[in-house]
Parts: sequence; structure tokens; C-alpha cells
Amino acid sequence: MNTDINHYITRSNQAEWQPLVEKNIHYKGIFVKSLRYDEVSGRSKTILLKFEPGAHYPYHNHPGGEEIFVLSGDAVLEHATLREGDYLYTPPGFRHSVTSQTGCVLFFVIPEEVEILAGEA
Repeated sequence: MNTDINHYITRSNQAEWQPLVEKNIHYKGIFVKSLRYDEVSGRSKTILLKFEPGAHYPYHNHPGGEEIFVLSGDAVLEHATLREGDYLYTPPGFRHSVTSQTGCVLFFVIPEEVEILAGEA
């Protein structure tokens, strides 16, 4: 284990937003910043997501659950509107989509990769 605390700091204000692309699918209007990349799993488990107004992430499953904290704006998940300062924990196996009419920035902890559920809602 690296004992230098600087190794574990992510300066997100110095990082550029990157378009969200998963499995060669570009989710238009959604951007990501990785806060914690896990070398073992080969994926980021803690991220920031920015939704432009009207952006939509499709219906999906969270095999490992997730945690969301709304930093700004609002997002709609399963007919519930989350606003700045709201926190949501979804248990493993929880399914939903995400839409933001006004735009938002969300802090996510996602222990396992999501599964897109095409054709379900």
C-alpha cells in the first residue's frame, strides 16, 4: 500500500469532464470525472456525473447497489425528484433510469458495473 496521502487525492477541479461512453455507447449530454479508479476491477467506482438539461441514462440494474449525492441541479429516478443536497442509497438489484430536465451534477459510488436493461422500464 502506498503510504503517501497525495497518492489518494483526486483534484477534480483540475480534471476535464469526459463524455460518458460505456461499452462503445456514447450517452449524449452526460459527462464523467473519475474520482477513484479501482485497479483490480479495471473501472472507476467513485465518480462525478454531469447531466446537461434533458439528458437521459437508460433503465438499468445495480447488482452492487449505488449511492448518489446531488451536488447541483435535479435528477429524476423512478418518478422521484432528487435535488441539491439529497442523498439516495439504492440496494443491490435496484433498477431505474435517470433523467434531468434542468441539468445536474451527481456524486456516485458504484461498487459494481451497471447492467443496461434494454426494452424494460
